[in-house]
Amino acid sequence: MSTEQMSYPAHARAVLRLGLPLIGGHLGQVAIGVTDTVMLGWYGVESLAAGTLAHTYFFVLFLMGAGFAWAVMPLVAAFDAQGDQVNVRRATRMGLWLSLAFAALALPLMIFSEPILRLLGQGDAVSALASEYLALAGIGIFPALTVMVIKSYLAALERTQVVFWITIVAAISNGLANYAFIFGHWGAPELGIAGAALASIVTQMVMLLGVVLYAVLVLPEHALFKRFWRSDWEMLGRVFRLGWPIGLTSLSEVGLFAASAFMMGWLGTIPLAAHGIAVQLASITFMVHLGLANVATIRAGNALGRGDRPHMAQGAQVVTLLSLAMAVMTILAFVIWPEPLISLFMQENEPAREEIMAIGIVLLALAALFQLVDGAQVVALGLLRGVQDTTIPMVLAGISYWLVGIPCSYVLGFVLGWSGPGVWLGLVVGLACAGVLLMARFWGSAIRRVELPAQPA
Repeated sequence: MSTEQMSYPAHARAVLRLGLPLIGGHLGQVAIGVTDTVMLGWYGVESLAAGTLAHTYFFVLFLMGAGFAWAVMPLVAAFDAQGDQVNVRRATRMGLWLSLAFAALALPLMIFSEPILRLLGQGDAVSALASEYLALAGIGIFPALTVMVIKSYLAALERTQVVFWITIVAAISNGLANYAFIFGHWGAPELGIAGAALASIVTQMVMLLGVVLYAVLVLPEHALFKRFWRSDWEMLGRVFRLGWPIGLTSLSEVGLFAASAFMMGWLGTIPLAAHGIAVQLASITFMVHLGLANVATIRAGNALGRGDRPHMAQGAQVVTLLSLAMAVMTILAFVIWPEPLISLFMQENEPAREEIMAIGIVLLALAALFQLVDGAQVVALGLLRGVQDTTIPMVLAGISYWLVGIPCSYVLGFVLGWSGPGVWLGLVVGLACAGVLLMARFWGSAIRRVELPAQPA
């Protein structure tokens, strides 16, 4: 059956076959952050608040640098569809170059984070603890970004099963390392929040070893690391041009959530801790949409390489509907079972439990509100990346997140005095704006620019 004749159920099967391992891999990745949050919550509310702040700070930088890894995915998908294995290697290798260069620039911002956090209005005690975490965990940005590039390369080649299993092994390693180093079990020193940072480095190294061994042993034809030092300026420029808007788009989105975390920090340690729990729960469900967005990028990239616009349009419709179905299920879960979900992150004897629970239930209800729009905007970004359209989407996302979302959060939270719920309503508004504008961009203009192959005479 040709791609043009694929039915909608066939598209759905293809999306799920490729997407379920990616979703599982993303859930495994977020399980690492959830494990950190849960165990730091068991260690103490102040450590939980500092960990929330530190994770936010780390991921602002990490996701900006990951733009070059995301750029590798549509390029490799398109080159593979054309049978161009040389350019598969070139694009991946230059993605690694750019990612490592970014990591070197980001590391000083991790090491000297304490004065930056204080300038952003965070308390002295929380800033000091978060900085203690970042000074150690910052080293992990090198393996973390390297892993992102190789995972994008493998996913674009539809090697999604191995990405899933490596992530699961890493998540288990993270849980064991956290248990040992945060609390001082099994003869390890009790390091508290620094133990969580050490566990993160261990986890990233496990993932790095897994993906590199697989790439070298199973895909030797690409020789990713052979003469790795050799420059390839033409391809480096291409990956850079595609990747930097993706990085800034990711920065805009995570910046929206980072700003909300900082605003919640202004309200106090307990609201910040409740925010951290609600964000972690929302992150779990977001990983499903992100996995579907990755599928959208890969399949749109393949269709672009073949010049197959009808296949791209049908696939885009299917992946959007699957994201919508997931959003509906998440809304029901967040509205029906908020207390059991929030309880996972706290000890029964936590003194601030009732206060955190009261705030968390409201925030989780608001998280349910933005499930639909959050899924729509990330799937739209995935589709646009698949057709290698990244610059205008960057502008649209920046407007939505920074000129709409963040001002709304501040006005609703502080000017109108709605506190935490107001801050989160601003998130809803910003994500809704992004969803509408980015979907309009894909269906209104981006897909129409896909060049159809010439018809035989």
